[in-house]
Amino acid sequence: MGAAYAQSMPDVAVIIPALNEQQALPLVLREIPHARVRRVIVADNGSTDRTAEVARQNGAEVVHEAERGYGAACLRALSHLAADPPDIVVFLDGDYSDYPSELPSLVDPILAGDADLVIGSRARGRQEQGALSPQQRVGNTIACAALRLLYGVHYTDLGPFRAIRWKTLQALGMQDRNYGWTVEMQIKAAQRDVAYREVAVSYRERIGVSKVSGTLRGSVGAGAKILWLLGRYAWS
Repeated sequence: MGAAYAQSMPDVAVIIPALNEQQALPLVLREIPHARVRRVIVADNGSTDRTAEVARQNGAEVVHEAERGYGAACLRALSHLAADPPDIVVFLDGDYSDYPSELPSLVDPILAGDADLVIGSRARGRQEQGALSPQQRVGNTIACAALRLLYGVHYTDLGPFRAIRWKTLQALGMQDRNYGWTVEMQIKAAQRDVAYREVAVSYRERIGVSKVSGTLRGSVGAGAKILWLLGRYAWS
């Protein structure tokens, strides 16, 4: 990549945690608007299929995190980026439920100086029927109500498709290694009065079975972790 071209690109990195997403991942990677992105990092979270191979074939950098957990994968990717950090990090799922082409709507408010954190709200956007499970809808409603009550922030979703300024993210000191990653970010941002926006994003049924909402263990674990974090940080 030439120096002039590199300087013209927004300094944005995309992180995609992925566990056995060999079918969906190529579609996700091909639809990322690469003119708006400098690097794409796929955090392979112990896949037993060709996830890492197809990620490399489609131009992504691959890091490996053997400890299963969404937060663990995100933290591993952030560690990888730390040597050459971007200005903005976008988190995007690898299951093709989000629309990667909508990335600019999350990044632009940060580039304009209107926000340091932008959450993609599936509740505000267009959803395919059945894309969000009943337990996801209930969990989001309860968590967002608690965030509003405790911190006065007005979210409608804990959606994983989100963008945040690198320096802001580093200041949050993220720690959660599994189900609580998204709500931890929103809690800590609220505690620090981080400027935020919520933008509508589209959502479709994922390819494959969800590791969280698609299983009883995952649904219960995610719900319990979200409630525990809300309580923990409210009294800290």
